[in-house]
Order: sequence, then C-alpha cells, then structure tokens
Amino acid sequence: MAVESSPTVLGTLLPERSLPDASGSLHEVRQKESQATLIAFVCNHCPYVQHIESALADTVARYRPEGLRLLAVVSNDTLTHPGDGPDGMAEQVARAGWDFPYLIDADQSFARELGAVCTPDFFLYNQSFALAYRGAFDSSSPKNGNPVTGDLLEGALRLVLGNNDVPEPHRPAMGCGIKWLEAP
Repeated sequence: MAVESSPTVLGTLLPERSLPDASGSLHEVRQKESQATLIAFVCNHCPYVQHIESALADTVARYRPEGLRLLAVVSNDTLTHPGDGPDGMAEQVARAGWDFPYLIDADQSFARELGAVCTPDFFLYNQSFALAYRGAFDSSSPKNGNPVTGDLLEGALRLVLGNNDVPEPHRPAMGCGIKWLEAP
C-alpha cells in the first residue's frame, strides 16, 4: 500500500551525521562545499523507487556541476527485506547507473530524525543545510501512466541552486512505507 510523506517544517537543519555505505566507509552527511544537498530515502525492492531510479541518476548528473550532492539512504529493516541489504544495493547501483553515495541507516535513527516515511522520499537542503523542499520527484507512479519527468524535484533544484525559496505547497512524496524495525 502506498504511503505519502507528511509535511516537514521548511528551514529545519540537516543534522550533522555520518552514515556507512555498504563497504563500511563512513560519509559525512554535510559537506561545506555543496550548494545543495539532496537526501533520497530509497531501497532496492520498491516499485516506486525502481520507477524513477534511472531518471534520478540523470537528474543528479545534470545538477552535480552546479553543486548538487545526493546521498541515497536505505533505512529498511533488512531482516524482513534482505533484498535491501548490501547485495541488493549493489544490484540497484548497477541497474540504475547510480554514481553517488548509497548509505545504510541500519538503526533507522536518521530516517526518524528527518521524518522520512516512504521510498522514495526526498529532502532538499540549501547551502546553509536548511530544508528547502520536501516532496515528490514528479507526478508519476508505477501505475498512473504519467511520464517520469522529475519536474517537481528539478524545479526545486533550480530554485535552491539559484539561492531562492521553493514555494509551497510541495507535492508529497509517495511510495512504499519504510519497513520499520520491530520494537524491542
């Protein structure tokens, strides 16, 4: 069943954190030289992510020269969804042509801190690491027949990279719900 993202207060600061990739190398979430930081909560098994994953790679390639940094993050419980673990991540990187860090939020604390609820779920931060956009890639979904354009995220990227605000409302992201760990 599809889940929609809930509103997040614009201006909320990106926390100073580091997360590991599948090989265990740590990546700082914040990099001072970035003009914009996009955090994308994704996973290998979700049809909503698979639907846009190649277009996401193309979007990042277009905006990276302008200072965009993308960090893909998987927060799903890999005990219940082992295909979202390191092997599945490598499969997805190869399939989608991703050349950006793909990080693991094993304890789900980063997803909870940002308020992520679904895959894909996009959080775009400006140069000061303040949240500027929380929303959808575009209006497409695997079954609605709308073309994959990335227009909503690209519009937000152009504004943020131009040091402008992204007018509200932001269309909520929609996708598979994050697979949360069972409470102890």
